[in-house]
Amino acid sequence: MNRLLPSRQVAKPWGRVSLPAPFSQPADGQRVGEIWFEPPAEMPELLVKYIFTDERLSVQVHPGDVDVQSAGAGPRGKEECWLVISAELGAVLGIGFDEAIDAGQLKAAALSGEIVDMLTWHPVQSGDFFYIPAGTVHAIGGGISLIEVQQNSDLTYRLYDYGRPRELHLEQGVAVAKGTPYDAAWRKRAAIGEAVRMVEGPHFRLDQLAGPPNAATFARYGDRPVLVVTRSGSVAVGGVPVAPGACGLFASLAELVLGPDACCLVAQSCAATGRPG
Repeated sequence: MNRLLPSRQVAKPWGRVSLPAPFSQPADGQRVGEIWFEPPAEMPELLVKYIFTDERLSVQVHPGDVDVQSAGAGPRGKEECWLVISAELGAVLGIGFDEAIDAGQLKAAALSGEIVDMLTWHPVQSGDFFYIPAGTVHAIGGGISLIEVQQNSDLTYRLYDYGRPRELHLEQGVAVAKGTPYDAAWRKRAAIGEAVRMVEGPHFRLDQLAGPPNAATFARYGDRPVLVVTRSGSVAVGGVPVAPGACGLFASLAELVLGPDACCLVAQSCAATGRPG
């Protein structure tokens, strides 16, 4: 089972023509916005990706499990989280609203474009972490690189797209959106070199590790498959090195070895109840 996952570059209109090291450069001036690691058969519920933005993404929202399953649209919705790894001066993430709004106000604001000004725009820097529950209206700003861990679903409802010629999904999006402010409890700091428990259910758990995992961390992850993403330094599991920019699947954390300056993310699908904590 222990192996690195294959990856692929995904072109986006808001992406970059030049990617940071260690990633290979896009071909023929293509604008690459995402690098996906193909979800393994042993853990199909999770998708890990890098996102690189040169412009703002659409204002969008994702449905939850109940929304998707009741509509017969698939096995799972899409909850996700972001760890900012670099951000230009003034970079922002739009998450939730300054004030609560109802469905009618939300639809009208999406049609007029006023929704952009109604979002709460959070200034960000490297190490800022945000959990994004399903139903949260959000938009990633330009000049940001981040790691996203999410339920493996491509269901995205665009509410506003700055005039780009792409399909919008107003009815579906308004039906699942929560017109509420973002709960600050879902925001954390995870600078390189800090050990941080980032997510604990309901769909996945996620930790940033720096230094050898303690007994509590091993117990939480148990003898079950994990995904490992290296942020810095030397990381290996079962003798398989995971360089920065790579993602590996491993049978468990038992054989994780971190170098002296190493820092990595560990993710695992879970069926725990409750909210991230």
